[in-house]
Amino acid sequence: MPLPQLNFPTFDFRIYEKEGKPLIFDSARKKYVRLTPEEWVRQNMVQYLHQVKAYPLSLICIEHVLQVNRLEKRADILVYNSKTKPALLVECKASSVKVSQEVFEQAARYNLALQVEYLVVTNGLIHYCAHINHESQKITFQENIPEYTEI
Repeated sequence: MPLPQLNFPTFDFRIYEKEGKPLIFDSARKKYVRLTPEEWVRQNMVQYLHQVKAYPLSLICIEHVLQVNRLEKRADILVYNSKTKPALLVECKASSVKVSQEVFEQAARYNLALQVEYLVVTNGLIHYCAHINHESQKITFQENIPEYTEI
């Protein structure tokens, strides 16, 4: 499966095929998972957060289960701060999916349950990061994803 070039630095991944299906090693979950277009974006984002922004792998949760309007949903990436409080939520889409208002609304719905300070939406090519002040209910788009020490 040819993997699309994404807007991330190049990372080393462990990828192999099993029964004709590609698998990639997820260093946060410490297991191989099926390599789908969305998973490719998710794994690149995890490595970016860990290797570039210094987020500890132990505080990165993949496919975090949460309740939204009594429905069970899964947040792609949830990062906890040093006080183990949810601090950054990432919604990943395949690189072929346009980052639309609908994608932002999906992430915002997940955040109703989590109340994180930073919300990131990416398709691997375009990344948007918003800082959310829950007291003033003000959203400010950021130039960059914050370093771990900033969350």
